[in-house]
Amino acid sequence: MSKKEIRALRRPFIREFFRKNKLSLAMTLLASLLGSASNLVISWLLKEVSDLISGACGYGFSTLLLVAVGALILLLLGWILDTLFLSRFRARAMKQYRAYAFERLMEKGILAFSGENTSLYLSALSNDVNIIERDFINQLQGAVQISVTFVGALGLMLIYSPLLTLISVAFSLLPILVSLILGNQAAKAEKTVSDRKEDYTGMLKDTLTGFAVVKSFKAERSIVRIHGSSNRSVAEASEKRAKVNVNVGYASGLAGAVLQFGVFFVAAALALTGKGITAGTAIVFVQLLNYILAPIQFFPTFYAGAKSSFGLIDKLALALHQNVPDVGEHIAPTLTEGISIRDLRFAYEEEKPVLRGLNMELDAGGCYALVGGSGSGKSTILNLLMASSRDYGGQIRYDGRELKTVSPDSLYDLVSIIQQNVFVFNSTIRDNITMFSEFPKEEVDRAVRLSGLTKLMEEKGEDYLCGENGAGLSGGERQRISIARALLRKTPVLLVDEATASLDAETSFEVLDAILKLDGFTRVLVTHDLDENILRRCTGLFTLKNGAVEEQGSFDELMARKGYFYSLFTVSQD
Repeated sequence: MSKKEIRALRRPFIREFFRKNKLSLAMTLLASLLGSASNLVISWLLKEVSDLISGACGYGFSTLLLVAVGALILLLLGWILDTLFLSRFRARAMKQYRAYAFERLMEKGILAFSGENTSLYLSALSNDVNIIERDFINQLQGAVQISVTFVGALGLMLIYSPLLTLISVAFSLLPILVSLILGNQAAKAEKTVSDRKEDYTGMLKDTLTGFAVVKSFKAERSIVRIHGSSNRSVAEASEKRAKVNVNVGYASGLAGAVLQFGVFFVAAALALTGKGITAGTAIVFVQLLNYILAPIQFFPTFYAGAKSSFGLIDKLALALHQNVPDVGEHIAPTLTEGISIRDLRFAYEEEKPVLRGLNMELDAGGCYALVGGSGSGKSTILNLLMASSRDYGGQIRYDGRELKTVSPDSLYDLVSIIQQNVFVFNSTIRDNITMFSEFPKEEVDRAVRLSGLTKLMEEKGEDYLCGENGAGLSGGERQRISIARALLRKTPVLLVDEATASLDAETSFEVLDAILKLDGFTRVLVTHDLDENILRRCTGLFTLKNGAVEEQGSFDELMARKGYFYSLFTVSQD
């Protein structure tokens, strides 16, 4: 992607810093102007007071005193404006940036998000946001004030002595050159730190998510070693960044010192040789040089920080752009005919097919069970029914409408899925059922009753905090919350993917029984539990083998055939 295209992706993110924030920005800029004006007036006073002492000043003592009071008033007004508006501008800028990025992320469908590196987003909305705030947003006012003061100081210098000003500009070329060279190095170093922190965040997330696996396989030392390697990479990148920043600071300071000493001694020589330079002019040039030096010392760091911040924004913008929001035709959230799957072919990796010409007909309102050995393609079918990928061959049709042409957003109004690993937020039971949306009380009560959550709600109350990932609930309770969510959304199609795999036999039966009692829904169950009492109540069974339907029919029909399903069922009863 070209630089022009990347800049175009960046613009809406940059605009978020200033959207509905223009008043605060204007007031902070006004404070900058007042501060700059105050500094320039003080510099002018320094010259005039010096010349007054030496007898070369045309202004009286009282006049200069009044001007000094005016300079202090300007400074005080700037202070008041900054107190009222500066922190507000910065806080709102970052709030709007985070909100916009998160909203863009939430626009993605399952298809777009699948396979992406979530650590990139974790880092972008935590570590990277802090860097952008520190190195760009918090430096904006300083950049404006320093720039305005620089222009004013240069104007005064030209008025006092064009020759000395020209000499000052010549000496300034060295700091500017230093800024350009070291600024790029600092930006690269900052991006490297961000990348290493992103890797570290991903490693840490994986470790904490799989903590039980680490402990059960006694892999602590290996994980500690992996953590050490990732932690070391972050430290090395941070150390390199610190060294670059130190070099930027010292090189800028050294170049600034050369500028200041050079101009000071030239001014002294001109004053001593009677070239029209008064003592006051020589002194004010030294004072004004501070304002000439300020941008030379400030902007290498600001340029590096802004460039690295833009790099971090670009990285997030590219990630959000690469997998654009899923598109397609809108469909009504109803299923009147059914789901038709014909000659379905799919592979996660090329030349390793998972589904091989699979055919199914699922009538609306029916309940179907998919059974088969591990790797037979059961969960893949449900994922494809949820539009997890469009890279499949054959057809998947909802009431005759090909899934590839359907908007995933409208599909989610038609289909819900209950999975083995139910995610529960660290919030109340009610929030987890409603997913933080508003529903009438009678609808929530109905979902609670049909999903079998009445007892839990009576014992713990709807405001009971579930804990991180539902740590305060049992597996069965989490699954029932998942069922209640689907019931509350009233999607006509309910997909159930190994929802009871981690539950005991009694709880498993209770959860599946609750699902089977949901009349009016089209239900597709992937189950490892070949419970006769459950399977007999299904409209039809599909036995999968090597990515294709080996057998289909009712429980009694398949048992009578004494084929593949009969073998699976018989073995499961031992």
